[in-house]
Amino acid sequence: MERKIKKVLIANRGVSAVRVMHTCRDKKIPTTAVYSTPDRLGLHVLSSDSAVHIGEAPPIKSYLNMDAIIEAALKTGCNAVHPGWGFLSENHIFAQRVIDSGLIWIGPKPEVIKAMGDKIEAKKWAKRANVPVIPGIDNAKSYEEIIDWMKEEDISFPILVKASAGGGGKGMLKVERAEDIQNAFTQVKSEALKSFGDDKVLVEKYIERGRHIEVQIIADEYGSICHLFERECTIQRRNQKIIEETPSPSLDDTLRQEICFTAVRFMREIGYTSAGTVEFLYDSNTKKFYFLEVNTRLQVEHGITELSTGLDIVSLMIDIAEGKKLPFNQSDIHQNRWSIECRLNAEDPKNFSPSFGRITRLQVPHGPGIRISPGAYEGASIPPFYDSMFMLLISAGADRTDAIRTMDRALSRGLRVEGVKTIAPLLLSILRHPKFISGEFSTRFIEEHMDELISSFKERDPEDEVLKIARYVAEISALGQQKWM
Repeated sequence: MERKIKKVLIANRGVSAVRVMHTCRDKKIPTTAVYSTPDRLGLHVLSSDSAVHIGEAPPIKSYLNMDAIIEAALKTGCNAVHPGWGFLSENHIFAQRVIDSGLIWIGPKPEVIKAMGDKIEAKKWAKRANVPVIPGIDNAKSYEEIIDWMKEEDISFPILVKASAGGGGKGMLKVERAEDIQNAFTQVKSEALKSFGDDKVLVEKYIERGRHIEVQIIADEYGSICHLFERECTIQRRNQKIIEETPSPSLDDTLRQEICFTAVRFMREIGYTSAGTVEFLYDSNTKKFYFLEVNTRLQVEHGITELSTGLDIVSLMIDIAEGKKLPFNQSDIHQNRWSIECRLNAEDPKNFSPSFGRITRLQVPHGPGIRISPGAYEGASIPPFYDSMFMLLISAGADRTDAIRTMDRALSRGLRVEGVKTIAPLLLSILRHPKFISGEFSTRFIEEHMDELISSFKERDPEDEVLKIARYVAEISALGQQKWM
């Protein structure tokens, strides 16, 4: 049954909200932004057709305030809600409340969000769909149980202790010695309760030299489900991605087909609709892959899939929410370019400490093969209350070498940010590292090469510009007008 979306409230901020607004504008759908007090001059507020203040700075009082967001949607005449990524995007209670309020939810069904939000439940579904999972304990009750499991299953260190309800790299600890198990178990349990309101803990064998491969899925309400190929998301800091690419340099065509169709089989098993991602951990030593989790939302890195396939994933999400059928079959989807994304965070590139304040200068890269997803503008402030990412830089090329070269140009020649520190020097160092160029890396790449990466930073300072001007003035003063003038 088709339902017409007339106006969309975007329950998010920054890059995420602006990205959804771009597609809504293309589809001639008006948008409403929501904002907290420090975000009143945010780019997402300026980019929307209307905006509603929903609370003070802390997310619990604004972007996690379900009542205020739903009230804003109803008050401004919206009949649909898109949650973006982060905040309430994977909250099944919010999804259900949106539907119960008579609004259209642009995303998967609440019951699917609920099932996949619990890693233990998701692993049960994976086993049912005959998808390989990492050996582990689904609901560890004590650290003694972990020790017993390791003995019984002959599991060697390291192991990974993680929150069942976790996500975004939070609530995870790698353990390498028996004497650290108790502390890790207690710490993760406590963090899980504090961050996610659920203290269930699962334990898994830690895959050394693992690589993160995720498969983008799109599915309609009529049983049509397609993959849009895979993304390599292995380059991470503190379990959070900073560089992604598609296709993955880790996979050959046979393995690519296997991992993509495994993801489709899994999503069909759970009755998935809308856009979503199945994450796998790939062991490059054994050439085996294991199910990790499902992200029941739009992914930050969806843009590289859009650039390489020519599809608009946000537009497809809106069409599916309106009850439309997918306009293509699996055989119609092809990747015709290589694409790389870099996340630009306002952080010190040497130690990842947050860097907040006003962006006094912002020069954005342009040119062939570059796409920018902005979340801020020159003169805007980066507030200390939210995620530090304020821009996505995406490059595309005929092959991987071409895409890397284009991203190098974007970061080294096209991008200039002053007023806050960014991780741009680190991103550039990674792109130029021989191991990255050859495709030899794991999730530990940054921690293993950090000193080396930092040593290759090219420090740039606003004083450089002042010195250039001073040298120019001195030259003219001393030598008079030059021939080239």
